[in-house]
Amino acid sequence: MSTVQKLSLALVGTAVLLMSANPAGAVSLSTGSTTPTANGIFSTVPGAVTVNFESGAPTTGFAKYSSPVGTPTVVQGTVADQYAAPAGDTSKYLTISPVSSNIKGNTGSVTIDFAQALDYFGLQWGSIDTYNSIAFFNGNTLLNTFTGSQVPGTTASGNQTSPQDNVFVNFLADPGQTFNKVVLSSSGIAFESDNHSYRLASVPEPTATLGLLAFGIMSAGSFVKRKSKLV
Repeated sequence: MSTVQKLSLALVGTAVLLMSANPAGAVSLSTGSTTPTANGIFSTVPGAVTVNFESGAPTTGFAKYSSPVGTPTVVQGTVADQYAAPAGDTSKYLTISPVSSNIKGNTGSVTIDFAQALDYFGLQWGSIDTYNSIAFFNGNTLLNTFTGSQVPGTTASGNQTSPQDNVFVNFLADPGQTFNKVVLSSSGIAFESDNHSYRLASVPEPTATLGLLAFGIMSAGSFVKRKSKLV
């Protein structure tokens, strides 16, 4: 096998590894503002689009909300032992409780399907609990799952007024990664959230990536040919 062939195979092998890589840590978590307004806390990430639930949870369009039992539940205010508005938020918001709880919002989980790939998702997370979780998917591939206890600085005790337990949380895809489905779940009463925000990913087209690889292979071949002529 010639040197050119060996270099070509090495570059192709590297390309396959890079294009198929899907590391477990594909999404990272950080916190944003803890200062509420009457309409809740909002994302400060440039280019983010927000779903504020004033017209309910959208079941059609770019971001589609669904649940395994009934439709996603949007409420307003606080009902003892059922759901609590995020601190300072007097607007409408999403609530999720276990199916077996037999209270309003007992859908168990809510899935958000996006029409295109995202690199950012954020939400105002109210009265954070350890049993609240958020999972990120690329198609059917699970990228990451986060629980309330992983939010920096939180007590995850479900405190309805504490700034530490009522905060905007940002989730950013790592470089080269995207996701198109988010699943919110709760095994206890309840998971309250508002002002869901998302941003379209900016990723190179596969054809562009292959073009760059082809250019690299041809360049390697030209370099070896020139070197052999000089020898």
